[in-house]
Amino acid sequence: MPGKKKTIKRYARRVDKLESKVKKLKARLKTGGVGAEIAPAKSAMVSPFAPARFPDLPEIDGVRFASAAAGVKYAGRTDVMLAEICPGAALAGVFTKSSTRAACVLDNQAKLAGNPVSDQGAAILVNSGNANAFTGANGQASVDAISGKVAETLGLPASRVFTSSTGVIGEPLPHERITNVLGELKTKLSPASISDAARAIMTTDTFPKGACATVAGEGGEIKIAGIAKGSGMIAPNMATMLVYIFTDASIAPDLLQKLLSWQVDDTFNAITVDSDTSTSDALILAATGKSPAAPLIEGSDAAIAFEKALRAVMTDLAKQVVMDGEGATKFVEVQVTGAQTTADAHTIAMSIANSPLVKTAIAGEDANWGRVVAAVGKSGAYAERDLLTIRFGDIVVAEKGWRNPDYSEEATSAYMKQAELVIGVDLGLGEASKTVWTCDLTHRYIDINADYRS
Repeated sequence: MPGKKKTIKRYARRVDKLESKVKKLKARLKTGGVGAEIAPAKSAMVSPFAPARFPDLPEIDGVRFASAAAGVKYAGRTDVMLAEICPGAALAGVFTKSSTRAACVLDNQAKLAGNPVSDQGAAILVNSGNANAFTGANGQASVDAISGKVAETLGLPASRVFTSSTGVIGEPLPHERITNVLGELKTKLSPASISDAARAIMTTDTFPKGACATVAGEGGEIKIAGIAKGSGMIAPNMATMLVYIFTDASIAPDLLQKLLSWQVDDTFNAITVDSDTSTSDALILAATGKSPAAPLIEGSDAAIAFEKALRAVMTDLAKQVVMDGEGATKFVEVQVTGAQTTADAHTIAMSIANSPLVKTAIAGEDANWGRVVAAVGKSGAYAERDLLTIRFGDIVVAEKGWRNPDYSEEATSAYMKQAELVIGVDLGLGEASKTVWTCDLTHRYIDINADYRS
C-alpha cells in the first residue's frame, strides 16, 4: 500500500505540472507570445471537401492586393488584407440584416449609399481575429482610425475606404496593430496577390475560397474573380461570411447593385451551417471599368451573360462556405418543389437544412427520413401530409402520407454513406420551388465552438 500511495502522488504531481504548462501556453496564445503563431489545434483539421489547390483566378485590371501579419489575435499569422481599387470604379454591397451589426458594416452601408462611384479610387481593408462588433463607441473609433490611415497611406478620401472585421465579438479591436502594417501592405500591393488576400481573411476556415468566370462582352472579354471566408455562424441575411468580388466590367453603380441584390437570395441566402446569423456579414462588389468591352446596359445580351456569370461565381463561393462548415463531413442539397409559394418552399427547405435532428442523422449516415417529415411539419409553411413525397437522392422513401412500400433500408443506408447528398421534398401543392445547401452537424462543431475564445 505505501508503494501504491507514492505512485499515486507521483502521477498527481505530473498532472499538476501538465496543467500548469497548459495554462501558460493558453496565456501566451492570448497575449501573442511565443508559440502564438500557431492557431489552436482545433482549427487545424482540413475539410474533406477542401480543393487540392486554390483556383487560378484571373488578374482584374484596376485592383491590387496585399496581405500582412498584424498580430490582431495570433502573432505571426497573416490576418490583414488590403485591396486597392482604381479611380472610376463602381461599387455595390449587401450586408447582414442583424440588429447588432458591427461598426464596420454600418460604416460601409453609409458610405455606399452616398458615394458608389468616384474618380478618386477606393480601398477595402479586412482583418480577421476580431469582429469589432458590440464594442460600443470604440467600434466606430477603430473604423475611423483604420479608414483614416488607409486613406492617408493610399491618397484616398476616407469616404472611399471600406473595412470589414471578422472574429471574436465583444472585444475591442487593437486597430493600431493594423495601422502599423499599412506601410508594408502598400509596398506589397500586386494584382497577382488575390490568393494571399483570401488566406488573410480566414478565421475557422480550413481552406481559402475563390471562384472566377469570364464573359464575352461587346468588343472584349469581361473577367470576374471573387474570394470569400466563412465556416461557422452561417445562416441567411446574409450567411459569418465575408465576400469580395472584383470585375473589370464597365457598368453603372445602380445596375451593379441591382444585379448583385438579385442574386443574393439564391446564393448566399440559400446556405446554412448552424442557423446563426452574423453581426459582420459583408459582400462588396467592385467593377473597375477596365475591360475593353462596351459598358453593360440593362437587358442587353452582354448584361444578361454577365449576370449569369456573377451568379455562378456567387453560387460557387456560397457552396464552398458550406463545404467548409465547421466540422462538416457531408455536403447536403435540400430541394423543395411543389410548393404554393417560393416563400413556403424556402421556409421548408431551411427548416430541414437547420434541423439538428436531420443534420445529426446525416452525420451518423442514418436514413432517418422521419426527421425530414418532422422538419416539414414544424416549419409553419403550408403542407399536406398525404401529398408529400420525400426522396434521398433518387430513392423515394415516403409518399402519399406514409412509407414507400418499395422502400429499401439497405439501399438508402448505402446512399447515406456518400459525401454529397440530396434530400428532396415535393409538396404536391403548386409550382414553386427552392434549393438550399447545408452540411451535417458533428461533434467537431462543438469542439470548435465550445471554447472559441480560448
